[in-house]
Amino acid sequence: MSTSDNTAADAPALLRIEGPIATITLNRPAAFNSINLSIAQKLEQLGAEVEANDDIRVLVIEGEGRAFSAGGDLQTIGAAAANDTIAPVVGELLKHYHAFIQTLRRMPKIVLSSVHGSAAGAGMGLAFVTDLCIAADDARFTPAYAKIGVSPDGGSTVGMVGTVGTRRALQIFLAEDNFTAQQAYEWGLVARVVPAAELKAETRKFAERLAQNPHAAIAGTKSLVYQAAVTPTKQQLDAEEAKIIDAMQTDAFRVAVKKFTSKSK
Repeated sequence: MSTSDNTAADAPALLRIEGPIATITLNRPAAFNSINLSIAQKLEQLGAEVEANDDIRVLVIEGEGRAFSAGGDLQTIGAAAANDTIAPVVGELLKHYHAFIQTLRRMPKIVLSSVHGSAAGAGMGLAFVTDLCIAADDARFTPAYAKIGVSPDGGSTVGMVGTVGTRRALQIFLAEDNFTAQQAYEWGLVARVVPAAELKAETRKFAERLAQNPHAAIAGTKSLVYQAAVTPTKQQLDAEEAKIIDAMQTDAFRVAVKKFTSKSK
């Protein structure tokens, strides 16, 4: 198994690659991995690196320290509010952070968030804008936006509305102080809830299971699933036809079919 780590240990986000699995670690533990400009820029850079690496099939996103992510950095935002520079400061931060979110949704790889402790605001959004989420049983999700008089950002509505529907999303953002990993599981936002002490091991096991899928299966499935809700039926069926024909022309498909048909004889 090839392993590489091309990021300085004190960087605001770290990238580790082990075979077909990449891991991005939010690395501002003293600030509960809150999102400021430096981490947003680093995440955009690392996301682009992962997207461009054809050997990677699964990307795991985790947080260092006691929290997954506390969301937007209120020190930065508070200073901008005091200086009347909200538009340029927050606009620049979100330009980079939203570019990262777009990359996660677009890349032909499964993105898995591994959540422990607190995931609040944009941190909650990051947990659920990924393709799948595994959470420790001690994880707490806190919408946070309405309490400080703002609306969601960081892909929060992108990742949640399609999963829970509009009414549940309104409830989460406007009426929930916080909710547990078990509630998130019941609402379809979390794929698995595991004991906190086992999160890293279970995340690795889940990522390895996902990485067993051939690249064409991952890329085609992810693309089709995300476009299904907004695509007319005929156009979606045409896309399904194109994707499955492409996948059937790969060596992985030929090997799998040969294995299956030899068993059935």
